[in-house]
Amino acid sequence: MPALGAARASAAKEPVSSFNLADQEQEMRDRIWRYLVSPHAYDWFGDTATELARTRILPVSDKPRPADRYYRWLHSTKFASSTVRYSRIGDDVQADIEMMPSTFDAICAVLQIDRQRGVAANGLPDLEDKMRVDASARQAENQIQIGWFVRAATNRYDSYNYALDHLLVETPHDNAVAVNGLLSDLAVYVEAAQRGDFCSGALPGRGGPGQRAITSRVLRSDVVVKGS
Repeated sequence: MPALGAARASAAKEPVSSFNLADQEQEMRDRIWRYLVSPHAYDWFGDTATELARTRILPVSDKPRPADRYYRWLHSTKFASSTVRYSRIGDDVQADIEMMPSTFDAICAVLQIDRQRGVAANGLPDLEDKMRVDASARQAENQIQIGWFVRAATNRYDSYNYALDHLLVETPHDNAVAVNGLLSDLAVYVEAAQRGDFCSGALPGRGGPGQRAITSRVLRSDVVVKGS
């Protein structure tokens, strides 16, 4: 599949490098993959299409995924209690948050080696043209991967947000307050990714003082119906 994908990408004039992956590039791809698929749930995030895009049999799409698929999966799954759906959203959001610091570190490491690669490629006068072309293609491939992660993280946040909004109408419960707090924490990372701010030490969990999460909605326990 990767060989077929590389041939398709070359025919489509997409960047294709013959370079081996650096350890940092492999780690970044491994960590990004976690956000491109829907672990422990039905294929609400388009896992099959994602695998075809990973191997480049299909081009990486910049079209946002439908935000309602996660809610539709929650809605159609028979949980023991309606409140379990809130717990499920909370668990999934928490898992995404916990992986963010290491994913940001991996992306930052790749940005650093791409800068080093550019300096080396431009500073070696006897370097073959093929090496320069491959270096440029690898940098472009890395940027495609990073852009894929940014869109995936945004789509995941939008999907969780959509699901919480709709559960508030379908089965109101004050557990939504805790889930909303987690979503505001996730929003800090999503907004940093959208800015391309992967190397900042100020993000939560990365050794800095952290940033204040942005609340996406106002929820008060005294106006949310208890029970389901």
